[in-house]
Amino acid sequence: MKNNNKIAKILFTSLILINLLMCNVFAAGSGANITKMKFSFDGVFGVIDKSSARRGLQVYNEICAGCHSLEHVSYRNLLDIGFTNDQVKEYASQFEVMAKPDSEGEVNMRSAIPSDKFVSPYQNDNQAKSMNNGAIPPDLSLIIKARAGGASYFYSLLMGYKDSPEDEELSNGYYNVAYPGNIIAMPQPLYGDDVEYSDGTEATMEQEIIDLVSFLTWTAQPELNDRKSMGFRVFLFLVFMTTVLFLSYRKIWKKIKG
Repeated sequence: MKNNNKIAKILFTSLILINLLMCNVFAAGSGANITKMKFSFDGVFGVIDKSSARRGLQVYNEICAGCHSLEHVSYRNLLDIGFTNDQVKEYASQFEVMAKPDSEGEVNMRSAIPSDKFVSPYQNDNQAKSMNNGAIPPDLSLIIKARAGGASYFYSLLMGYKDSPEDEELSNGYYNVAYPGNIIAMPQPLYGDDVEYSDGTEATMEQEIIDLVSFLTWTAQPELNDRKSMGFRVFLFLVFMTTVLFLSYRKIWKKIKG
């Protein structure tokens, strides 16, 4: 029995070491340079800064929406980051979607309403491919959850555009220190002063990226603030109940032991 336990421990330790080794190999081989950032939504008590998320929406709308879609987000979801009903209606009305066929079968366009999804910049996948050298730009709705490193990776990617080394061939892309392999097809989207924030915030490059990351973290995890708030309340409840049960236990067993 003791020998079996020793063998099991050795196997378990070996698996852990192999896993760590493989992770290090892949990380070293990727050539990616990721900066670990501290965002407002990190940690147990972290929450998404709604003001930052609204500014991020402005960055997305003015810079990113021409290429990237948000197909999993409805306009009415903007209520969660501080929009009023009237603001949502006004924002949605800027875009057009296909209406239902009329009595004669004709399909016309209509202004979008809050229940509609964010309008895609392309009519179909073939159009997206033809306008982007055969590749469909990724949808950004869940991009923060879909990439290893999450928000820090996305921040590092947007900050990672640099002049390429002299020996680097860039005939089919742009040099980026955070992208695996360092050659990315997407040109640098943000430089600073790309937008004029409606709340007066200075639009530096880093500020724009942080705001965009906040917005895309919200689109990927719209329940994040509520989930953390609920988790904290549940934690307090469990602490309270544990204290009550412990005191009850002490009182009941004190009489029995006495």
